[in-house]
Amino acid sequence: MHINPDIFKAYDVRGLYPTEINETVATLIGRGLAAYLRVPAIAVSRDMRLSSPALAAAFIEGVRSQGTDVIDYGMMSTDMLYFAVVRDGLAGGAQITASHNPKHYNGVKMVRAEALPLSGDAGIGDIRDMIATDRLPPPAAKAGALSNRSVVSDYVEKVMSFVDATAIKPFCVVLDAGSGMAGLTAPALFDQLPCKTTKLCFTIDGNFPTHEANPLIEENRLDITAEVIKQKADIGIAWDGDADRCFFIDGSGEFISGDFVTALLAEAFLLKYPGSTIVYDLRASHAVKDMVAQYGGRALMNRVGHAFIKQRMRDEDAVFGGEVTGHYYFRDFYYADNGLIPALLMLELMSKKGKSLHEQLQPFRERYFISGEINTKVASMQEVPKKLAAIEKRYADATIAKMDGVSVDYPDWHFNVRPSNTEPLLRLNLEAASPEMMERKRDEVLELIRG
Repeated sequence: MHINPDIFKAYDVRGLYPTEINETVATLIGRGLAAYLRVPAIAVSRDMRLSSPALAAAFIEGVRSQGTDVIDYGMMSTDMLYFAVVRDGLAGGAQITASHNPKHYNGVKMVRAEALPLSGDAGIGDIRDMIATDRLPPPAAKAGALSNRSVVSDYVEKVMSFVDATAIKPFCVVLDAGSGMAGLTAPALFDQLPCKTTKLCFTIDGNFPTHEANPLIEENRLDITAEVIKQKADIGIAWDGDADRCFFIDGSGEFISGDFVTALLAEAFLLKYPGSTIVYDLRASHAVKDMVAQYGGRALMNRVGHAFIKQRMRDEDAVFGGEVTGHYYFRDFYYADNGLIPALLMLELMSKKGKSLHEQLQPFRERYFISGEINTKVASMQEVPKKLAAIEKRYADATIAKMDGVSVDYPDWHFNVRPSNTEPLLRLNLEAASPEMMERKRDEVLELIRG
């Protein structure tokens, strides 16, 4: 059968249900994963989307048809799948989820042993090609076995091990689970803390009745922001749909960019592990490398994408890694991303420093002025190399790196322009030493991209 090849992304499989991803497609992908990994057993779990139970059942059927056993962990967050794979010594796993996408989407995130991700270059492309060219192995003579397990209590214990819970002060905290998987896990954590919590959208519901589970979009943060201001809360914490990403609002109701969160969490780790290595993505504010330098750590810039961040962290034995999109990675959580550990670390840091989040962020906001990510459509993918070459030529007197797109660095401003993995888009992230310079340079680079 024909499957839209565009559903096979750089880091996962994702598309519209049921036109692009449906039970038939899920069965084929399950067969493909079993054939690619060739392991005795695979973990499978799912998020709260309305289509997830049917897709998970079809995916499991596909895996088992190849003679591979399946351990079904039911409904849980993506980072819980990572935990399950490692805890139970499995050589592969899959989470049925479309992360932060609207409710009509679904997909699959896949990992191998030690929760190492499959990517477009390693695994996802192979599965796509097997299906497209009808090269899936025939079904096994005997189907794999199916069993059920749970990891909730062990997972919570693992996450709590990252902080000294007795040091956390009784803060006023507003939480927004976005009707997603944080509604399953966050209560078990916060019940162990002395904080006064207000819980928004904690009823798990794949219809997302209040707002979509994507806190990067401002309209999805309106409720939590209003509640933080109304309660004069110390902090607001929100999660995406599969709860592997975490987002923060300070006591004044201001959203905190992922760069600044990475800088603060780097400080938290360097206080615990002096001289450690921190990995950060190349879109980030210089606040990250400056903070790491201030605390005597080693900061390594890396290309965007969880597969690349996780591999670099393993190669360098980095204690922590952060991306501006709200993914935070931890050496002691199998170099994988986790959505609850950052929340606990931030509360612990506020407690130990005796400073509000707003106070801790003020030096950043007075020194680093960031554009946020700005996307520009180009006529075709063939235009992308020409645009990048024009940028490189225009700023030839700068320090230039080509780790992912083009990164241009001057003493008082810097930027990165990188192509999308899946569509003809160029993404700009820029930072300067003043708001006026940021706006001027932002417009200058955008003119070059769009000209």
